[in-house]
Amino acid sequence: MAEQQPGASRFLRTTGQHATIEPDPFTDGGFVLSIGGAEQSHVNLADPADIFYEYLRRIGHVVDLAAPWGEPISALHLGAGALTLARYIQATRPGSVQYAVELERELLDFVLAQLPLPEGTQLHTVIGDARDALAGLPAELRFDVVILDIFSGPEAPEHIACTEFYREAAARLTPRGVLIVNVGDEPGLTLVRSQVAAMRRAMADVAAFAEACMFTGRYPGNIILTGTQGPWPEAWTAALSARGPHPAKVLAGVELDVLAG
Repeated sequence: MAEQQPGASRFLRTTGQHATIEPDPFTDGGFVLSIGGAEQSHVNLADPADIFYEYLRRIGHVVDLAAPWGEPISALHLGAGALTLARYIQATRPGSVQYAVELERELLDFVLAQLPLPEGTQLHTVIGDARDALAGLPAELRFDVVILDIFSGPEAPEHIACTEFYREAAARLTPRGVLIVNVGDEPGLTLVRSQVAAMRRAMADVAAFAEACMFTGRYPGNIILTGTQGPWPEAWTAALSARGPHPAKVLAGVELDVLAG
């Protein structure tokens, strides 16, 4: 097991930024990945099932509902970061088979060297653009969850933030599979609205999950969009609302129409 070095850093050639990994002084076993001086990911090596960032915890709760509790799943992560969710899935669903796509080879190598994955993790890594990598995966591969965590503001890659890409991702799902998209946006939620509309054209149903105040459009933040291949399960609305983080709100069906303009 590699030794974690406080203040370790790596230059990322694709973006020209520096990535750093620092111990979290408030969490035993916690580490923070920053890119260009901005916090990007948090992991807890002592307890990988503990997710610090609220939006990632919400994604984790959706993953919890995608299959019976504890059952291994197949997962595709488009955007790797510090592999927080890959660690969570291994911790809660041992034996899961996972793939992670990351544009920055140096970032993925840095994370894996400094923050080793839990023992037994079956993670296959792919370096490249998310859409190109998706098309390049073996044709027979299907996933119970496809998680897209690339959008970090109103400027999103056009070739990914579109219905055609979501259709390609949906084609990679198992019959029970769900498509989970984290959309980081500014007040007004322009990107969120466009992605709700795009996902609705690719999936049978779509729901949005976030802190309740996010749906007012007054604040910047993250909204989790989940596409299903059948009607959105009403029980999931209750389960996600109860799990939080609080205050939590789920919009589905006609309630989501306000975001689909």
